[in-house]
Amino acid sequence: MSPQLELARKLNLLLDVVVAEGNTPHTYKQIAAGLEERGLSLSRARWAYMITGDGPLVTDVDLLTGIGEFFRIPPEYLLGSDGDLPDRVDAQLVFVKSLRAKRVVSFAARVLGDVSPETLRSITALLEEDISRDMVTLPDVLE
Repeated sequence: MSPQLELARKLNLLLDVVVAEGNTPHTYKQIAAGLEERGLSLSRARWAYMITGDGPLVTDVDLLTGIGEFFRIPPEYLLGSDGDLPDRVDAQLVFVKSLRAKRVVSFAARVLGDVSPETLRSITALLEEDISRDMVTLPDVLE
């Protein structure tokens, strides 16, 4: 995976975890405002290529540190300056997201009790597929 795609994966996982914790998703405007409070600027275009992995790799330490602080995670997660820390944070974020997905499946099963088993299996498969995309590094962290 290219460094740009790895950064995009981490940023999207952070965005997903905010939702998984029961909060509304952060918008570009909220993130930009949070960075502005720290004396940093982030253009909409730069944010777009950061979360898609298209474009140049963002290595601006101040910006990545500010984004880490905005999401209340150690900046090393985005900077990759501590070999062990990014893996631990990544595993914790994936775990939170997977717990939330399991609660969604359980809720759907209760609320949609009269829905066919095939439909519930399809919903579960979609959620598990989304989670599995983020779990690539999880087995390495657990060893």
